[in-house]
Amino acid sequence: MKVWLGVLASTLILWQSASALPQIQSWTTDDGTRVYFAPSDELAMVDVAISLDAGSERDGSLAGLSTLTHSLLDKGAANMDADAIAARFEDVGAQYGTSVSLDRSMITLRSLSDETLFQSAVDTLLKVIAKPSFPQRDFEREKNRLLIAIQNGQQNPSDIISKAFYAAIYEKHPYAQSGQGSAESVQTIQRSDIEDFYQQYFIANTAVVAIVGDLTRDQAEQLATNISQALASGQPTPKDMLVADSTPKSKQEHIVFPSQQAHVRIGQLGVARGDPDYFSLYVGNHVLGGGGFTSRLVEEVRSKRGLSYSVYSYFMPLQQPGPFMIGLQTRADQAQQALQVCLDVLDKYQSEGPSEAELELSKRNIISGFPLRIDSNRDVLGYLSMIGYYQLPLSYLADFSAKIEAVSVEDVRQAFRKHIDLDSLVTVIVGNEAAAK
Repeated sequence: MKVWLGVLASTLILWQSASALPQIQSWTTDDGTRVYFAPSDELAMVDVAISLDAGSERDGSLAGLSTLTHSLLDKGAANMDADAIAARFEDVGAQYGTSVSLDRSMITLRSLSDETLFQSAVDTLLKVIAKPSFPQRDFEREKNRLLIAIQNGQQNPSDIISKAFYAAIYEKHPYAQSGQGSAESVQTIQRSDIEDFYQQYFIANTAVVAIVGDLTRDQAEQLATNISQALASGQPTPKDMLVADSTPKSKQEHIVFPSQQAHVRIGQLGVARGDPDYFSLYVGNHVLGGGGFTSRLVEEVRSKRGLSYSVYSYFMPLQQPGPFMIGLQTRADQAQQALQVCLDVLDKYQSEGPSEAELELSKRNIISGFPLRIDSNRDVLGYLSMIGYYQLPLSYLADFSAKIEAVSVEDVRQAFRKHIDLDSLVTVIVGNEAAAK
């Protein structure tokens, strides 16, 4: 059986390398923008992503600033109002979007590759990123929308526990702040703060441009140059760095919420992008709680005891150590029991690691599912943006399956013992009074 699985893995790896994997090219523009390009002519489409060092960790005392800034980019630019910008994109069948995470923000464009249509879409994009006007009326409207979203989140236990968990594990570090901000922080944001944030962080020499689609190398180079020239020049702003003693000691927080269901989060600081133990932790976590119905947590919490329909775990590497987390929902009066089962499973797993059979099954599941994670241009774009922003090897996708296959039981044991400190686990529970008993 093991021999057959090994043959299957080798076949998959060869198939991926031969046919499915994008051919990644990389260069840096004269303005210092790093570019990652994967040509693909299967569809007459082009996907572009601009990653900026303008994530929510840059908000400072004005939590929500990055989110608000990005919501305003397409509300006015170069003598165009929001309606005119939207019409210009729609007229050529293009899709514009933005997103903000802890580490970075992204501006995306999807367009047909037809020269006339594509050029029109790009021209509009360049105006949006180069000359946003941040109209006062739109600023007030978007600010109110964000305040409403924050208010609505206060009635959502998932939002409540997510914010509380990050605040608990990151404490005074900027990662502790919600990207939405709080009502208090958002209310203090002025239009001038938006302009200052844009000028400080929307700069060429910290930007990363990812391009996937029906373009030649020359066309991709010209596109990247146009984008980098549209962004201002400036100097990178230093970041607040996590230090070893910032890891909080074990603690439990109960937030009272009038619900018969309790939300539970358990975790601590995990690893950063590029950590040499990442693949061992990734495969090991698949056995622990990342492998769906085959995971140990599901077996112990759901299958054997019926305490929760779903229980999961994951590592989320960031530029600095991201969280390791176990999460579940259960009846409030079962919350403490479910919590203890999770802790017992984690304790045993950290000391023993997976069995050979568990490890082989997880590796097969990961490797066989990998082609589906890169089967569209948008999927590839996401990986290119990640590879570029976190400065991972260009061979990351080509090496993925082989890295997974190379993980041993001992690798998992050592990685979990090194990175999981059972004395530093933070637990947050959101539910009624019974959840604390």
